[in-house]
Amino acid sequence: MSKDKKIPGTVEAWESGELGRDEKYVQVYQPEDSAIDDALELQMISIRLQKGLIEDLKQIAQLNGLNYQPLIRQILQRFVASEFKKLAREYMAQKSKEREEEAEVQVEEKDCA
Repeated sequence: MSKDKKIPGTVEAWESGELGRDEKYVQVYQPEDSAIDDALELQMISIRLQKGLIEDLKQIAQLNGLNYQPLIRQILQRFVASEFKKLAREYMAQKSKEREEEAEVQVEEKDCA
């Protein structure tokens, strides 16, 4: 019984093609087949952004040790969380104002009675 020769997985082996460049090992990425995407509940989208913005995001991501797509996810998550907090504060302020107005009406009604 013969054993296949194991090629060490080095950068040089990848670059030289020693680890393989045969098309029979190539397949198209199918996002719906990705267990990671499913586990993280990720959905692929398409968005058009200005080239300069993408370059800026890539630079910021690199400074933070990230790729730019995870950085964009973080930015969007932060924005959504911030907007929800803002909406909650506005809602609470409105409710507080309504309670104050209602209390004033009740005081006026007592004074008139």
